[in-house]
Amino acid sequence: MSWSLRLPFLSLSLSVSQRAVAVGSVLMLLLTLGAVLALRLGSYAFTETSWLSVLLGAGSDIDRMILMDHRLPRILTALGAGACFGLSGAMFQTMMRNPLASPDIIGFNAGASCGALLAIILTGGNVLLGALVGALFTAVLVVGLAWKDGLHPQRLVLIGLGIGFALAALSDLLLSRTDARTAADMAEWLIGTLNARDWQDVWLVWSGLLLLAPAVFWIHFPLARLGLSDDLTSSLGLRLSPLRLGITGLGILLAALAVCTAGPLPFVAFAAGPIARALVPNGRPALLGAAVIGALLVLAADTASRLVPSIQLPAGVFTALIGGPVMIWLLMVQFRKGKL
Repeated sequence: MSWSLRLPFLSLSLSVSQRAVAVGSVLMLLLTLGAVLALRLGSYAFTETSWLSVLLGAGSDIDRMILMDHRLPRILTALGAGACFGLSGAMFQTMMRNPLASPDIIGFNAGASCGALLAIILTGGNVLLGALVGALFTAVLVVGLAWKDGLHPQRLVLIGLGIGFALAALSDLLLSRTDARTAADMAEWLIGTLNARDWQDVWLVWSGLLLLAPAVFWIHFPLARLGLSDDLTSSLGLRLSPLRLGITGLGILLAALAVCTAGPLPFVAFAAGPIARALVPNGRPALLGAAVIGALLVLAADTASRLVPSIQLPAGVFTALIGGPVMIWLLMVQFRKGKL
């Protein structure tokens, strides 16, 4: 199914499969229903109409405080951070032609979280700056070690894994140098949590997404060609190493944006892309689908963390429970294809 749009100065042809439209509609419906349920459910439950009254400007003071000052910013931050993780993971997996490659697996999330942790310890704030510096430093280190006559995906993955383990150990060392209360708070953040998010976090993640959206849209065409062999991609006129560096930089910015607002939630970036491609197997990068799946995963994990009685588990515990089976499934698929 395709549509053609012709303007006096532009000819634009869009091709969209019926399955992609159907799957996208279902995912958006699930995302909407999940957001509504997340608004209503919790230790302070809203009735079927009370939450809607608050959104329309009515309702009691306590209802407005809980919904507008606590629950709604948390939900919007979860959606934005999940979309960032999903986009970043799909970019890296497509670029490297490896579904097991994502920023949380190859060390970039670990670099962002380590940088944010250092910023908290040294300055008591500047989480975004620390996450960006940590992610960029990790990227420079990984790319520098992996560069040999160009940037090759397999070396990047293997070196990234090693750097990620080293940075995780460094984060544990930093935690051991702080007092018990600070270490407990930081440990929860390092697992990934959306507790106590506010409108500043909402503004940060969504303004960052809007600023990076044109670059994501522009990169979609060359990214789809990177799924081909290097020789064929080069024959199409694409310069592989500069293109891979650009995609790496964009993916790192998205991952750092998500980490500084929600912590390094495990397996979201890893699982979103493969799930989206399994739902619509058309061979394309599935960036939009990965963004929606990522937002849905983080929203579901955060809602589940709020519904656990007596204790407040970090959302990262539930994303790990979701992403673990996806990783096992991908490993089995890769093993059957003889790629492991």
